[in-house]
Amino acid sequence: MPLPVPLPVPEALTLELPTRRATRTLGKRLAALLRPGDVVWLEGELGAGKTFFARGLFRALGVSEAIPVTSPTFALIHEHEGRVPIRHLDLYRLGDGSELHELGLDEMLEDAVVVIEWGARLREDIAERGLEIALEVPDDGRGRRARVRGLDERGHAIVAGLAPPTHAR
Repeated sequence: MPLPVPLPVPEALTLELPTRRATRTLGKRLAALLRPGDVVWLEGELGAGKTFFARGLFRALGVSEAIPVTSPTFALIHEHEGRVPIRHLDLYRLGDGSELHELGLDEMLEDAVVVIEWGARLREDIAERGLEIALEVPDDGRGRRARVRGLDERGHAIVAGLAPPTHAR
């Protein structure tokens, strides 16, 4: 009996998120796949839904509804406890990569799920790892669109786990 042919890993996924519920559902699906050491890069313009998505993700990771989940714009880092430790970073105000090392980012990546908003311009100072979720508002202004891509082997595995199942015809 021949071995099954492995399905190709998608380079990237584009997911339509027509409602807030769809955005929360994506957060739940992602939460089921994450483990300590994983990095999620959230990108998108102001108002694209990065913090809303993070809130849904963190709730699915077990952060209590009683704990506010807001963007750490001025604090730079918010730490949360769920089924795993979570570190939520907003790097918008950082000038360069040297400040990341002062924050102790290397140590943060070891034992927590790390969610980074506004980090693309500093990513080379951290290393291309994890997955990127770029949120955007479609031209018609309805809902959101998420473009998800893996940045390394682990990121590709997570993207494959998020991909809708394909059915043989």
